[in-house]
Formats: sequence, structure tokens, C-alpha cells
Amino acid sequence: IPWTAAHEKLLTAHVGRSTPDVSQLGNTWVPEFAAIGALESLDSRIAGSTELDSSAFFAGIWRTNIVNDTVFGIPWYVDTRVVFYRTDLLADAGYDRPPGSWDEWLEAMRAVKRQVGPDRYAIFLPTNEWMQPVVLGQQAGSPILRDGGRYGAFSEPEFRRAFEFYVSLFEEDLAPRIGNTQMSNVYQEFARGTFAMYITGPWNIGEFRRRLPPEMEGRWATAPLPGPTGPESGTSNAGGSSVVLFRHSPHKAEAWRLIEFLSRPEQQRRFFELTGSLPAREATWEHPTLIGDEYARAFWEQLQRVEPLPKVPEIELIVTKVFERAETVIRGGVSVERALAELDREVDAILEKRRWMLERAEGRGTRDEVVSSAARVRE
Repeated sequence: IPWTAAHEKLLTAHVGRSTPDVSQLGNTWVPEFAAIGALESLDSRIAGSTELDSSAFFAGIWRTNIVNDTVFGIPWYVDTRVVFYRTDLLADAGYDRPPGSWDEWLEAMRAVKRQVGPDRYAIFLPTNEWMQPVVLGQQAGSPILRDGGRYGAFSEPEFRRAFEFYVSLFEEDLAPRIGNTQMSNVYQEFARGTFAMYITGPWNIGEFRRRLPPEMEGRWATAPLPGPTGPESGTSNAGGSSVVLFRHSPHKAEAWRLIEFLSRPEQQRRFFELTGSLPAREATWEHPTLIGDEYARAFWEQLQRVEPLPKVPEIELIVTKVFERAETVIRGGVSVERALAELDREVDAILEKRRWMLERAEGRGTRDEVVSSAARVRE
């Protein structure tokens, strides 16, 4: 099933009580499927397992599967973002790698811009991606949503600080005002030196190796994201996919054994070899093909510092609103203050049903009513 179709197919299967026993589920989907009662709690199975426990996985990734203190998934592969950069262009500007703090990073980008000139850029930040402004917001200490996920927190000082930093990169012409679809070939432009840095994910290790010309060998590298005060604050997204057990499965014991099998380090390593998807189990990284890979090492470092998105079913819609509002500022005509106020209003409207459900649960007091209400709203 294509990833773009999986979400709706699985929702339809739940409504029709025809779900598979086991499926991979995007980490941001777990809260939604848990809310509608589609997933089996794994707490008792984990407690009785000799194969699995939380300490075997990256802590931030494990937390993406916990909803209301209940574990609903086992991490399958991980995804996060780091900086891919041209070592030669940064060296020409006086840097051997991207610095660790925002202030130093900004100075490095300005130095690169002075070197490359008016028609080239320090960094490519696609304006149609939500990841960068949201991750910067998390780095600055923003919860993204406030009051238990009831309202947007975008006008608050933490997110505003990050948003202003993000927008300033376009205002200073350090990043081009274009999205992914407006750049004909990102690999070709990276090789040409159109931009020196690019925040992207692990799939691009293989893509860069395949698509960059031979003369680019040794002229690019990866590094963890800088943070507001230094590397220790340079968190990134806790993304990827988890393996879940559906509540209506008639084969739960057998399905759980399959999940345990898939989670073994040797199976995770084999999956990495077949697909390039980074393994979620830390022991798997001890293998030379991973820990010895000069490009994967930055992801290992970054995975020690990742944060989940707020665990609300509406989160994917919410984060798309972030880049939509950011674009109105980047392309001119809208102030930061107005854009963030509008973003809060939009997000508050998206969360209206959630507030109603939570108020109903608090008034009547049972989790079953919340699940039942969530299912009715979704249907």
C-alpha cells in the first residue's frame, strides 16, 4: 500500500472491522488511531517480554508511541533531520562544519553568502515544508500547543523567537524564497553550489551518493542541527514509523511474536540494508555498516536529541498551517505578529472538537466515552 494511501485505508479498515493484525504506522498517526480505539495497548505484553523494553530504543522515539501513559507501538524505523552541507564552501567561509548555536550559525551563513555572491545562498529551506520552523520552535522551548493540546502556542515568546529567526534567513537573502517544487533538481543545485546547506532526512544519504557527480566525493558531509544556545539544545524531530497491533486482531499472541521478531537487532539491520531506513533499536547501530558510516553518524548523534510532536490526532493538519502562514511572511505583506495570531486562530478552530471531547470527558469521567466520541467525530 503506498504511504500516501495507507492512512485512509487503515481508517476505513477500522470502521469496517477489517484491519490487519499488524501494521507499520507513522509516528504522528499513533495518537489518532489510539483515540478512535483502533490499537491494542502493549503495556502488559512489553512487561512480559524477554525481547523488548523501552531502554532498547532512542528515548525520544519511544515517547512518540505513548498516549495517555499507554504504549501503543514499537519503533520500527527512525527519521529525523540534520544538516547536509558542502564542506568546501563552508571551509572557504572559514568553517570546518556548521557551528553549534544559532548565533554562530547565523554568522557562518552570512560568511558563506559573502563568499558565494548574490545569486547563490547559504542554505535551502523549502518554503513548503513545515519541519524547519516547527523544529526551531521546539528548540526554543515551544510546546507548539498549550493547555493539554487545546490551543495553539504560536504567539507565545518561545515560538515567536524561533519564527523570527527562521524568517530572518529569508529577509537577509541567506535562503531562497522557493519551495521544493520550484527547484528543478536539488541534487544538481547542491553540486553547483547554489546553496551550501540543506536540512533533510536520512533517505538523502543514499540519494546524495547516487545522484551527486563523482567529483563531489569528499566535498559534502552531515552534522546535527545547531540549537539556540549550543549543540545540547539542538533537538530535532522524532519521526519515523512504528509497528502496532490492532485491537480487533483475532491473532494477537501470534502478532505480538511477529512484532518481537521484527524488533530484533539482526532484523532491524537487515531492514536497513534492504531499504536504507534507519533502525530504531540502539543496539543495531553498533554494526560497522551504521556506526562506521561517516554520513549516518550525524543521525546517531541527532537521535540522542529528538522531541515528539504534540500527541493530538489533528497534528498533521496543524503543522501544514505553520508553513502556510510562514510563507505569507517570507513572501512579504504580512507581519510576524499578524501571521502568528492568524495561525493561533486557525489552530484553535481545528482543535475545537478536541476541546469539546476533553470537556465532555472531564464532565462525565470515563475513557470509554472519550474513545466513543472520538470514533463518532472521525466517522
